[in-house]
Amino acid sequence: MIPNHWIRHLREEDLELVGYIIPTGDGRFVPATLFGYPLAEAGDRADAESVLDAAGLSYLADTWMLRNEDEEPFQVEIVESSPDRVVVRNVDFGREDDYGARIPLDVPTDQLSRR
Repeated sequence: MIPNHWIRHLREEDLELVGYIIPTGDGRFVPATLFGYPLAEAGDRADAESVLDAAGLSYLADTWMLRNEDEEPFQVEIVESSPDRVVVRNVDFGREDDYGARIPLDVPTDQLSRR
């Protein structure tokens, strides 16, 4: 579940949640996706807001890499994202045995990275 101290960032036009601003405790802020992936280094709040405004929800269409403890990372795409979980789908042709499988992950997660 998204921590209570993370600041929701809404798109101005339609008030859609596009990500979170994470306070670092030292007066700086990290812009993050709906599932907690940092989109930029920590900076001032206005910079974090600008990053989220520019990205919108476009990162949901990216291909991501999923890391599990005992496996090589593999390609996934985001299928669903909520404050409780993100669901990804295996799109890695090298993993034919479970290609297309949906994998739920608790949010925030550190198992995803941008490809």
